[in-house]
Formats: sequence, C-alpha cells, structure tokens
Amino acid sequence: MSTSKRVSQSAFDGSRLRVILFVDLHEGAQPQFLDAYEHMRTRMVEVSGHIGDQLCQSVDNPSQWVITSEWAGAPPYLAWVSSEHHLDTVKPMQSCVRDLRSQRYTIVRETGGSQQAAARAAGTHGPVRVGDGVTRHALTFTVKPGSESKVAEILAGYAPPKARVDDSTRLLRTTLFMHGNRVVRTVEVEGDLMAALRHVSRQPEVRAVEEAINPHLEQDRDLTDPESARAFFTRAAMPPVHHVSRGGAEPAGLRRLALFYPARDGCGTALARMLSQEDETAADDPGSPVHRSTVFQREDIVVRLIDVSGDPESEPFKALGIHGPRKAAMLARLLDGGALGVHDPITGERDATRLLAHAGMTLITDRTAAQS
Repeated sequence: MSTSKRVSQSAFDGSRLRVILFVDLHEGAQPQFLDAYEHMRTRMVEVSGHIGDQLCQSVDNPSQWVITSEWAGAPPYLAWVSSEHHLDTVKPMQSCVRDLRSQRYTIVRETGGSQQAAARAAGTHGPVRVGDGVTRHALTFTVKPGSESKVAEILAGYAPPKARVDDSTRLLRTTLFMHGNRVVRTVEVEGDLMAALRHVSRQPEVRAVEEAINPHLEQDRDLTDPESARAFFTRAAMPPVHHVSRGGAEPAGLRRLALFYPARDGCGTALARMLSQEDETAADDPGSPVHRSTVFQREDIVVRLIDVSGDPESEPFKALGIHGPRKAAMLARLLDGGALGVHDPITGERDATRLLAHAGMTLITDRTAAQS
C-alpha cells in the first residue's frame, strides 16, 4: 500500500467526539429498550468525559432508533467503551436489539451561538485531517502459558479469507503477532470495518481456527453465543489512537514490525500519547527508518505497529519511537519495564537495543490482499 500524501489521524488532537449508534429493535421491544436506555442514561452521569446524549426514533420506521452522544475527546470515550463498566451498562439493551452499528466523528465545525463561541474559545474544534481510505483496528487476548507454540502454529496455518466483502468494502491486510502469551491481530480495511469483521467471522476456515484456539484461551468464550461473543470482542478490542504515514514514494523492502509497550498502572493513555507525538516528529525526519506507524491502546496495553526500512537495530531510539534523552527518560517512567524483563534506565544505544529486543513481538502471519 503506497501513500502519496502525508497521512495523520489522532485521538489526541483535542477535539470533541460525536458517537452515533444506529439501533434496529426487535418488534415489540420498544418498552424494554426505553427502560434499558434509562438504565444507561443514569449510569453515564458518572463517566468521565461524557458530555451528554440524545435518543431519537425514526419517523418512518418506529423500530429504528439513533443514540448520539458527545464526549470531551476520543481518549475518555475509548477508555469507557473498552471497560467492564461499559459492558454492564449496555447489557440490558442487548436482548432488545436486532442490529446495532456505531460510528465516531470528531467535531470540526458547528453552529449554535454561545455554545459554538465557547467551543471555539476552548480550542475544541478538530482539524480537518487527510486520510488514506483505510480503517485500522486490532484485537488482543492472552492464551494459557505453555500453549504459545501450539497457538502460533494454529494461527499461522489457516487459509486466508476472501478479501472482497462487498462492492464498497475490502479486507486489505491482516497481521498477527505474539509477545509471550499475548496475541495481537491487526486488520486494515477499505470501506466498512464492521462489515469486514462480520465477513471474516463467517468464513469456515476462520471459524475452525477460532474453535481450535478456544481451549488455549485464558478467558473462556463461546462465539456461537451472541452475548459471550460481544463480551469477548469488547474486552479484546484495541482501537487505534494514532496513525501517521510519511507520504511520498514508499521505500522498497519495507518490513512490518510490532512493539509491545506495557504501561505502568494508569499510564497507558499518557504512554500512547507520547509515542504518537514522537511518531509525528519521526514523520518529518527523512533519516528515520519508520515510514508508517499506528499506535493501538487498550487500558495499559500499548502496541505500536511500524513499517520500517533497513535494520531497526541500527537506530534503536528511532525504532522505539523516542527522540532525545528527555523522551527516553519519559518512556522509562511510563513503561512497566519489569513486564518486559528490562529494569535499566535508557541511557544509551545499548539500553535502547536491549529494550527494542524485549519489546519486539513475534510475527506469526502477515497476509496482504492482492490488488484488484
């Protein structure tokens, strides 16, 4: 995949977030749904970063509803939507719903008199970003210690699903990595991410793989049960919080790597933000080996997916996403080095090379769809 223009997308741009939830109800479920919404509304009062929401019913089809919510920014929303509190809050709604789709937008412009003026003064309008038509997502879960090699064999051995989902959606790339007993699967989609994920989950070869790894998972799941599947994917979701691509001609021989950054308790967002800012700096540095980077975060788990040219060990600081001793010290403060088996401060290239080796994830499979 080549990109002619620089691409930069970030959850840390300071803009407010609008989340739109499209809900299609089972017939006769409206009273139960309204009770569930009241339960959700009272619980949301205590959620940090949540500004407010609206419940709307279709004029043309009474079984179709929209819930819109406004957030102070993407980070608090992403923290909430991947939490156990979120699962508990929306659980009463699940039995009412035939279909549900969610979309997220940063607020770029608005009308509204004093509200608009206040938002402008606070600097909460997001910039107009340049994208590349690709939606990125990741899932992460852990397997039982001792089963890592068996799980890696299963995940590497299946036939790839069909890339074409429909006329507007195509699965571009799927990459799987492991770090110890943690699995991370990243996907890149052109078009509708949820349509692509549903397409993949229905493929017989993928179903067989999921069944084969079930006995090895640390947390039980039953993907044939909608509630169990929904809970698993909510707990496994690792959304992208930042993506940047340098643009220009793509270097030959790019390699895809993933680095695992376990954060200290409560420091996941700060660590993801720091790495995102450093990757913006790297995109302006023609000498950086990193051509493209995506930072994924779930609570205190941060994964950085990078496409690099040359040997990353020749410039370990830049490969790690840190520029200068001050940033190295900041990374050391935010990172749970003990979880990586690294306890020394990052004072020189030798320390950086050691950390790079310990943070590096093992590539299991990297599948790119053929151009059509």
